[in-house]
Amino acid sequence: MTGTPLPLAGLRILAVEQYGAGPFGSLHLADLGAEVIKIEDPSAGGDVGRGVPPFARDADSLFFQSLNRNKRSITLDLANPAGRKVFEDLVRHSDAVFSNLRGDVPAKIRITYDDLKHLNPRIVCCSLSGFGTHGPRRDQPGYDYVLQGLAGWMTMTGDPEGPPTKSGLSLVDFSGGMAAALALLAGVHGARTTGTGMDCDVSLYDTAMSMLNYLAAWHLNAGYEPRRRAQSAHPSLVPFQNFRTADGWIVIACPKEKFWQRLLHVLGEPSWAGDARFTSFETRLEHAPELVPLIEKELSRHGTDTWVRLLEADGVPCARVNTVAEALAEEHTLARELIVTTDHPEWGEVRQVLTASRAGPARTTHTRAPRLGEDTGDVLAELCGYDLTTRQELGLAGAFGTATATKE
Repeated sequence: MTGTPLPLAGLRILAVEQYGAGPFGSLHLADLGAEVIKIEDPSAGGDVGRGVPPFARDADSLFFQSLNRNKRSITLDLANPAGRKVFEDLVRHSDAVFSNLRGDVPAKIRITYDDLKHLNPRIVCCSLSGFGTHGPRRDQPGYDYVLQGLAGWMTMTGDPEGPPTKSGLSLVDFSGGMAAALALLAGVHGARTTGTGMDCDVSLYDTAMSMLNYLAAWHLNAGYEPRRRAQSAHPSLVPFQNFRTADGWIVIACPKEKFWQRLLHVLGEPSWAGDARFTSFETRLEHAPELVPLIEKELSRHGTDTWVRLLEADGVPCARVNTVAEALAEEHTLARELIVTTDHPEWGEVRQVLTASRAGPARTTHTRAPRLGEDTGDVLAELCGYDLTTRQELGLAGAFGTATATKE
């Protein structure tokens, strides 16, 4: 880290999290300096993400490493009275309890604000669930793929002649995690202002529905029906889509009239500007079936790299369609220092992608994701003041899942 404290230094979060959405949200907070303490269920082998294939072994995986750097891990059995006591002591010294469990579970395991406010009136209890803490689907599990179907996303993705299609990324999970991180920060700000904490009820369903945004407004107010479009074309702007070149694919975007004029210059077809079919956004949309083949014919004359060079020189928004490998090796990726490394005792240097949230000087060092329960002893000594004897007694009482002393 830099000499200047990171912006979220001093924020302590107890994270009852697992798999993707929750850890992705708290990863943003950890990268920005928050102390994120993962509370992992020892009976389940900890966060299920530890075993996600491929590239998984010994209760660890590259999937887990990518979502849990800069965090700490303790094992704790919240159903055990001794484990519950430890948890409550931790709540007294924390700012927030963050969970991503089924919507009915936070109340069942007593981690809502009403359950914890007597321990810490300022505690913020942020729940990220599939469907929220109320509603007819509250007790249903929610997964990214399921939500992409339920929220209508899949009917807008893919080729018009093909089946409804999921995004190649877990966008509901990732967006939900970021929404939860924002809600948690808003809750902590409110608690520090008023002295009173709160519940934050964030769901993947709400996230997916909210991201329909302008498409929902078009439908609700004008009856618009979103549909899949060939070559990932924009629903209202033409040209604004993927085009085939002589050797690959290129995305060209003309969201402003000046870009359309510049595209015509690059293509060597200035006469199109005077064609009544193509003089405005409205007419180009109406005549897209005629315009797109004309553009494709011109683009077929050269390869992608040539067109990118020519279009960029004239200021036309465009990009080659990269593979993931090409995207990770992009000059701009490297210039933005988006690839970070952590040292792993078995895998050596682990490279991964940085989170997008930036505030103040960039973090310069990162720690690997923790081993299961690796920080139990240190956390309990630092925050709760437990000495070794106390920790051993709690271990024998089953606080950490088995009748053994906590890891030191």
